[in-house]
Amino acid sequence: MSETSPEPRPFDELTRDIAEVPAVEVIVTVAVNLMSAAAVKLGLTEEGDKFKDLDEARKLVTALAGLLDASATEISSFHAAPLRDGLKSLQLAFREASIVPDEPGQGPGEKYTGPVYG
Repeated sequence: MSETSPEPRPFDELTRDIAEVPAVEVIVTVAVNLMSAAAVKLGLTEEGDKFKDLDEARKLVTALAGLLDASATEISSFHAAPLRDGLKSLQLAFREASIVPDEPGQGPGEKYTGPVYG
């Protein structure tokens, strides 16, 4: 028995789907994806250090901080507050995982958030 892949959806159908998604939902979804990827690269998942890569984690945390900084006035505090808490947790985890920690204000995303302290 051979498996067939599903038919690709027409571009018009995909465009219509994304057109119906509110901007806040897109921003939050992207932020959650960045947070999840950063957690993996920080070794915070069940796999532990298997996928740990602090250089990659730095990029993801910085991108998340930039996104949250840029969208702060566009998304409500209802959405922003838990994302900021998650960002701070990732920044602290990065500092803890680093052999030579960055100076305060120099860690990933801190140019957007300011220095992060435990």
